[in-house]
Amino acid sequence: MALSSVLLFSLLLYILQPTYGNIFSSLFSPQTATTSSRSLAGEWRLLSSSIGIVAMHMQLLPGNRLLTFDRTDFGLSNLTFTDCPYYFLDCTAHSLLFDISRNTVTPLPLQSDPWCSSAALLPNGSLLQTGGFNTGDRSVRLFSLSSLSWTEQPYSLAVRRWYASNQLMPDGTVIIVGGRRQFNFEFFPPEQQYQLFDLPFLQETNDPDAENNLYPFLHLLPDGSLFIFANTRSMLFDPLGRIASRSLPPIPGDVPRNYPSTGSSVLLPLRPEAPSRAEVLICGGAPRGAFQLALRNSTYLPAISTCGRIVPTDSDPQWSMEEMPLGRVMGDMVILPTGEILIINGAAAGTAGWELAQDPVLNPVLYKPDHPAGYRFELMNPSTIPRMYHSSAILDSFGRVLVGGSNPHVGYVFENVTYPTDLSLEAYLPPYLDASYEIMRPRRVRVGPPAEVGYGDMAFVRFAVDGGLQEGMAVEVVAIAPAFATHSVGMNQRMVVMTVMRLVQLSFRDYMAEVMAPPSPEVAPPGFYMWFVLHGGVPSQAVWHLKFIHRIISQL
Repeated sequence: MALSSVLLFSLLLYILQPTYGNIFSSLFSPQTATTSSRSLAGEWRLLSSSIGIVAMHMQLLPGNRLLTFDRTDFGLSNLTFTDCPYYFLDCTAHSLLFDISRNTVTPLPLQSDPWCSSAALLPNGSLLQTGGFNTGDRSVRLFSLSSLSWTEQPYSLAVRRWYASNQLMPDGTVIIVGGRRQFNFEFFPPEQQYQLFDLPFLQETNDPDAENNLYPFLHLLPDGSLFIFANTRSMLFDPLGRIASRSLPPIPGDVPRNYPSTGSSVLLPLRPEAPSRAEVLICGGAPRGAFQLALRNSTYLPAISTCGRIVPTDSDPQWSMEEMPLGRVMGDMVILPTGEILIINGAAAGTAGWELAQDPVLNPVLYKPDHPAGYRFELMNPSTIPRMYHSSAILDSFGRVLVGGSNPHVGYVFENVTYPTDLSLEAYLPPYLDASYEIMRPRRVRVGPPAEVGYGDMAFVRFAVDGGLQEGMAVEVVAIAPAFATHSVGMNQRMVVMTVMRLVQLSFRDYMAEVMAPPSPEVAPPGFYMWFVLHGGVPSQAVWHLKFIHRIISQL
């Protein structure tokens, strides 16, 4: 079909709404602020000028609600309770649910302090939230998907966990690794109360006066081993034997990548044609010594522009290095349904911490992992809002990237500072959400039978394409596990491409894809995933669907 015909048909679809209209149009009212650029791709939408708190920690929940919280010792927030909980003295909230379809906010009571904590979405859809500061450093919090409320279990962790990382395991348990002055790990639920295991690797990667090994990067690999990266070094860890199984080469350049030098990491999409192959990408960071110079002398070293890729399970794993268009510290990396990686937020100089960075990086960068080296980065349209320390970004089920937060101060500070506290929430719309692609976009996606998909099962995915499938354009079905995002770490973020075994046309617009689910919980840990259908690289809105449920977690 000629491009002019495609654009004309897209216009007709808008006129004929709601029957065949843009499924995303209801998300964006005419009053929504928008920025765009003729020369750079992507678009920004302001969803809320203030959600009332800093989006320091973010988790998208099944049912399309965004759970967000900051820290309970910030003082008064800008979000008040209509009915104040009896145990709250100031009647302001530091936790909320944001309905991404309606742009509405519901405040939630939260007792202990989750500042700089970690989390993992459990197989039953509840969020396990661990550690924090002061009153919350040994707390376990569970946010229930059924009651939409927090329950708290104080002193449930074996030790204090501040700046730790979580990874969901194949059996549905969660490993909790590291934290400030913690060179160890534990599991939830534990086999025995307060059971703790040493991890000398964390002590070996700890820099005096800077640490640079906090919020270690964790990625579960398809063989069941755990990739752990801290500072400049990485290792493979056997979670069953609870021992290190292999040391990997340090990333070249002697540049720390973990907090407070704060780069970001992602496990690149897992594909069925190479089910045992997993590749890790790490980008950005700050030079060694950047934290001390910023803290003591207000000297802000330029952020790092390098990225490294490694296949940890290769017989001789080596890092492959490349250059981003921009240096970046405190950037977030978000897997998009296309398999591309969006690098967003952060600063061009300094390091993580209170008022320790300068020069916000407003342009996202799109990374295309399957392109040849040297042709993988594309600069995107900039935001107008600096997203510095304590900002976050996650993918939502509409294919947007939700971006919020920024507060490089001890408390809420809105005036007389270079980078004031920011309470807004934006959505970045990647190029595939452009209106010119509406004729190609899969719609009305349904998964099933079966209602719950087991490993290696066949599942049926029904969808419609208003203009019909275009010749030569592939149909893909992908499952994405939503990240818990904080401090430039997307915990448990994961994308698995499923094999399309058969594609059947049911009518002019309607189709059914028979797909094979991932082969094991090592490839796709149990729980809720967002399932996207792509046609020629244009994704649908996702539907939430289960992979598998383990009894040990479903009873929580």
